[in-house]
Amino acid sequence: MSAHVPLSGARFRTEPDRLYREMRRDHGPVTPVLLDGDVPAWLVLGYRELHQVTGDPVLFSRDSELWNQWEKIPADWPHLPMIGRGQPSILYTVGERHRERAAMVGSALEEADPVELRSYTEKFADELIDSICARGEADLVKEYATRLPVRVMARLFGFADEDGPGLVTAANDMVNGQEAGPAGQRHLVMSMGRLLAARKARPADDVASRLLANPYGFTDEEIAHDLMIMIAAGNEPTADWMGNSLRLMLTDERFAASLFGGRSSVAEAMNEVLWEDAPVQTMPGRWASRDTRLGGRHIRTGDLLLLGLQGANSDPQVRTDGSALTGGNNAHFAFGHGEHRCPFPAQEVAEVIARTGIEVVLDRLPDIDLAVPAESLSRRPSPWLRGLTELPVRFTPTPRLLSPSGGTPSGGV
Repeated sequence: MSAHVPLSGARFRTEPDRLYREMRRDHGPVTPVLLDGDVPAWLVLGYRELHQVTGDPVLFSRDSELWNQWEKIPADWPHLPMIGRGQPSILYTVGERHRERAAMVGSALEEADPVELRSYTEKFADELIDSICARGEADLVKEYATRLPVRVMARLFGFADEDGPGLVTAANDMVNGQEAGPAGQRHLVMSMGRLLAARKARPADDVASRLLANPYGFTDEEIAHDLMIMIAAGNEPTADWMGNSLRLMLTDERFAASLFGGRSSVAEAMNEVLWEDAPVQTMPGRWASRDTRLGGRHIRTGDLLLLGLQGANSDPQVRTDGSALTGGNNAHFAFGHGEHRCPFPAQEVAEVIARTGIEVVLDRLPDIDLAVPAESLSRRPSPWLRGLTELPVRFTPTPRLLSPSGGTPSGGV
């Protein structure tokens, strides 16, 4: 038995469920793993154990300053964007201050009009479909799913529509963490700063203005960081939720009706993805505030625990028959759990964007089909996110819905 399992490699992309089963068999519900640079951590795969970790924010803290490995972490460590230090954002705030901050973010999102949210999503989705519909083929990940959520969130936040494409590029660059990552982050930082300055001078009915009006005294810098977190957390996972759901509907005969006008199973397919193919498969992190035991393991003060969201979803103690549809069961960990879970209004925003985006595809491209064998579809090489790198499809070419200026084409109604 290997002492630690590397949290990398092709198997996380090709057969994660089998890999998680092997981890449970060899190591139990709490598995010792290694991150890049042989940095040790614990991967919590057990459903009950993950519930315990996320339900006790004192023992298993979100305060990354507790980590006992910081002196070994180089400045260019590739996971620093995901496991940060000294960031004035909601991710690393704890205790009562975190509860106030979560209430501020939740309230700002909750006040968004759901009818307007769907309208924005349909508008931007139609624009994206218009750019591909006449070709008869497209990549629904690169040309559609990864571009839609940020456009909608930018409008909700208070950005002008013309700022949307630049924010899409910057957000994707930052999350992908390649050479363009720092430039993408700088673009977002400057964009958030300009937006907050404009809204302080002239408040409006948008998320940025509502955050600035919060009664808890959070600074502009803290709010700017929270807006960036909302962009990062809302864009790629929502895009992957769309992509993974479309893949399921295109490859699983149980959802074939969705492709031919039956919309009732879209929501079911989306829920199935949250159980079986969750966009966020592993989430850092929690740090033990004292020595403790978890899943038969001795956890030392300052140890890093990674939340194995997908691993816990497939725990055989709760998913005894993975072939059965989950129906309306939403007891999955796709959005986390406990006081640090994704705020409920943010989940609702993500669901409206993803479901509307999928429905627009099915309405505009009614005979859509995969353009490649299903087994050839590849996933991004990330231990954290589980999304497709591409989703090539073909369809009968259809006319544009909007004119280049954004209105109805000449002769339309």
